[in-house]
Amino acid sequence: MAINNPYQAYEKNAVSTASPGELTLMLYNGCLKFLLQAKKAIEDKNFEKKNTYIQKAQNIIRELMVTLNMDVELSKNLMAVYDYMNRRLIQANVKNDLEILDEVMEFITELRDTWKQAIQEQRKQQYGTGGRV
Repeated sequence: MAINNPYQAYEKNAVSTASPGELTLMLYNGCLKFLLQAKKAIEDKNFEKKNTYIQKAQNIIRELMVTLNMDVELSKNLMAVYDYMNRRLIQANVKNDLEILDEVMEFITELRDTWKQAIQEQRKQQYGTGGRV
């Protein structure tokens, strides 16, 4: 099936040509997007959309969990953080709690920013450039 929307074609190409590190960065950004949408849905009292967006964020967190290499110590620590965030999102969904969503967004933002910095450092070492992401 052909993609007629140029933006969809761009997104598909960006995903298919991204490195594993860039894909992880995209997952973090997607999770943040869904959490922001969930917050807006709670504020608008649209609980069906809230549920959908929180579940999408949880799906991303679960994807991040299954891609961890558990032979690496850092992965064990990340698994605990991801598990905590996933449980907090369940609570946020049940309680319509904006504070919990903010808490999870802080974690995701910090992980995203750290990941972005790591990619930039890797590119500097690899290519001797600024390595902008």
